[in-house]
Amino acid sequence: MLPLYVVNNHGQFNHLILRALRDMDVEATMISNETPPAEVARGCRGIILGGGPTLDRIGAAPAYLDLGLPVLGICLGLHIMATARGGAVRRGASGGFGAVEVDVLDRDGILQGYPERMQVWASHADEVSVVPEGFVRLAESAICGVESMASPDERLYGVQWHPEVSHTVNGRLLLENFNRICSE
Repeated sequence: MLPLYVVNNHGQFNHLILRALRDMDVEATMISNETPPAEVARGCRGIILGGGPTLDRIGAAPAYLDLGLPVLGICLGLHIMATARGGAVRRGASGGFGAVEVDVLDRDGILQGYPERMQVWASHADEVSVVPEGFVRLAESAICGVESMASPDERLYGVQWHPEVSHTVNGRLLLENFNRICSE
């Protein structure tokens, strides 16, 4: 079975995504966001766009959305997805990194098995302000209207929070759901 690729967008937690997958016995490899899309398409069964500091250093990552593979965007990965598909990102009203209570609007797909409300660990320095056409909001919070979104038909999923950090309650479940989607 082909591995999942974790795209390094220069974020401080990308190695934790890789570690979480390996702890789940999921074969995974970290790749540079400069890896040519054709090489990515041949080498994996799903892509996780990791976090990072800015949309200015995302390399070829937007092109990975067009490969027909499932994609999970985490934090900056969500922003890449939103902007590449015609949405918008703005400076968050509530910056910083910390605990956020998230209300789950749709518990199918990537958020299957989660309760209606959960605590996550997120950065809201930037956040999605306009959901792209064809996407649905999956979760929101009191400080952010788009904590998660998806285009189920394209198998594109994004979350503002970091499931890979221990402070997110049951973050592993999100990664398990994505691995299942990649195996279908």
